[in-house]
Amino acid sequence: MRPVSQLKKGLHELKWQAHRPPPVIWIPAFLIGAAVILPHIYLVLRALGAGEDLWDLLFRIRTLQVLARTLLLIIGVSVVSVAVALPLAWLTNRTDMPFRRLWAVLTALPLVIPSYVAGFIVVAALGPRGMLQRLLEGPFGVLRLPEIYGFPGALLTIVLVSYPLVLINLRASLRGIDPLLEEASRSLGQGQWSTFRHVVLPQLRPAIASGALLVALYTLRDFGAVSLLRYETFTWAIYLQYESSFDRTMAAGLSMVLIGVALTILFIEAMVRGKGQYYRSSSGSRRPPAPVRLGRWRWPAFSFCAMVSLIALFIPIAVLLYWLIEGVSRGEPFHLVWGLAINSVYASLLAAGVAVLFSLPVAVLAVRYPGRISSFVERSTYIGFGLPGIVVALALVFFGAHYAGPLYQTLWLLIFAYVILFLPQAVGATRGSLIQISPRIEEAARSLGRKSWQILVTITLPLVRSGLLAGAVLIFFSTMKELPATLILSPIGFKTLAISIWSATSEAFFTRAAAPALLLIITSAVSMAFLNIGERR
Repeated sequence: MRPVSQLKKGLHELKWQAHRPPPVIWIPAFLIGAAVILPHIYLVLRALGAGEDLWDLLFRIRTLQVLARTLLLIIGVSVVSVAVALPLAWLTNRTDMPFRRLWAVLTALPLVIPSYVAGFIVVAALGPRGMLQRLLEGPFGVLRLPEIYGFPGALLTIVLVSYPLVLINLRASLRGIDPLLEEASRSLGQGQWSTFRHVVLPQLRPAIASGALLVALYTLRDFGAVSLLRYETFTWAIYLQYESSFDRTMAAGLSMVLIGVALTILFIEAMVRGKGQYYRSSSGSRRPPAPVRLGRWRWPAFSFCAMVSLIALFIPIAVLLYWLIEGVSRGEPFHLVWGLAINSVYASLLAAGVAVLFSLPVAVLAVRYPGRISSFVERSTYIGFGLPGIVVALALVFFGAHYAGPLYQTLWLLIFAYVILFLPQAVGATRGSLIQISPRIEEAARSLGRKSWQILVTITLPLVRSGLLAGAVLIFFSTMKELPATLILSPIGFKTLAISIWSATSEAFFTRAAAPALLLIITSAVSMAFLNIGERR
């Protein structure tokens, strides 16, 4: 009996070692998880000094009403964004729709438009006395359009700039699905719609959940759109607290509520995502799937992509061009601020590279070694995305001034803020790709004597390339338009396109904001085209 018990003990130890994350995974993941919770430590320290006044503020009827409006907006934007992004992702990735590669670029570009710019464009175009009303006044006698302010305007504006968060995740996930599954379904007599609903859609559930999570957290932290559309949310209340008082204790306490809402959203996302198996059980096929022939639906699909691009991209560009031409005709100086564009691209590329590098160990730990600790590390990276940029920036100012003097007022502290704010975009995209890859591939390499770091670099990294690229795109675009963190943490003399746009719009010089806003979109379009080429390789 003794040899048998020793054998069982040995097998148990081997099994435990096989499921224990190697140091090359868990050490970086834990360090990253610890680093991104610095703003939360700052908020806790600030909130502890509030005393009973904080509780009085939190449980006021008005505070609860603002929280209810915030939750209503989060639900509405998340649902509509998924409804828009899901057909777009499938049409631009799996069908023979005309110019689908062009639409793949154009439909993702609205992500780079800052919400404060989109908000003013919506007001200028669709407001009661806006550009649309002036167009309708002559032929139809329309003197005033319905109010766009409030919930409808905020919902429309945030959906237009945030649905690409779901779209890019879904496109990366679609590229990882084994085409043999769909071919097998069709060989059994299932039609295209039935195959999509019963085979493809369940495989996309993690990507949908991850994208909807990012949209929900983006809506939670947005300030520009809700302030311009006059829809009071919790973020707006926090900004008012920061502006109306030199004491930031109450604002820190309100920010703790945002963390609570973010944790609730994370819990719901984990339930929706589930624990199912999404990778191939066999060797599968890495070849691209044959495009689905749309037949008579080709041009309706084309029209749908064109309509979304028209509303989310071309109309904003047209409004910006109108401002630009109007300004030039009035004698405004026309400057293409290439230096600011270079600064924006440089900082965004650094942030995307660092965040994608950080996302890999976190995603591997969460997917390959699931458990409470790995789940906590992964979830901790998401909370920062739900905080306003000003909260994260002020927290890093506090820690930089007191504990990290050499990094204070340097570009690297700004990059670190970007990583805290946008790391979840890379983690979600990388996780969505990794969950579709069978762990048997890595286990086979381990049985052949490969070390953990070799497996990570030579096997895991190439297999999740589409997810890493998707995360890089999301972070690049988000960093290009990030304003509060850039304003507070940028080194002296380091200005970006976002700062230039905000400086002009905050003083109502909209014609001056047009040129840098257009340059922001053009620069992002070129970057998106290069990344799209990289995805097809």
